[in-house]
Amino acid sequence: MTPDEQRDFLSKEHAEAMRYMSNAEETLTKAGRDGRHYIDAKYVQTACGIAHLAILRALDAWFELKGFPKPSKKQRKSIDYYTYRAAKVDGKVLTTLQEAYNLLHLSGYYDGTKSVKVIKEGFDDAYEIIDKIKPDNPIDTPETRGDKAMRIWNRFVISLTVMFMRKPY
Repeated sequence: MTPDEQRDFLSKEHAEAMRYMSNAEETLTKAGRDGRHYIDAKYVQTACGIAHLAILRALDAWFELKGFPKPSKKQRKSIDYYTYRAAKVDGKVLTTLQEAYNLLHLSGYYDGTKSVKVIKEGFDDAYEIIDKIKPDNPIDTPETRGDKAMRIWNRFVISLTVMFMRKPY
């Protein structure tokens, strides 16, 4: 994937993940707040579920650029799918993913916690993962044989051009 293609891909995926987060924050405002707790657990659970999906969307794009094969349509992706791949690529992302999963998916979505602090920390983790696919942050992708051949050829052509463009003294 060329840098321009990568930037276009990341820009589309980042925008989509951020749209999910915007929807999650909008849903969270509907929950209402009473000091350190949200009032309506239903909206909190929905917001946490949407934020968790934003994380998965960002990780799918990140893994695609890292060269991981996509699972078949019949395979359901579990948290193990994401943690296994994140562990192979970046330990910090793995830690953030586990924290976000515990805070948003388990505590927020399943258990229905209404703690503002817990949900805020989960959202912060989500944004940290989504920032990994920001178009401004190029991702190192594995170089294919064709890319390597093209890189060598380009260097050769440039060196020839420079060699023949020099003025004799």
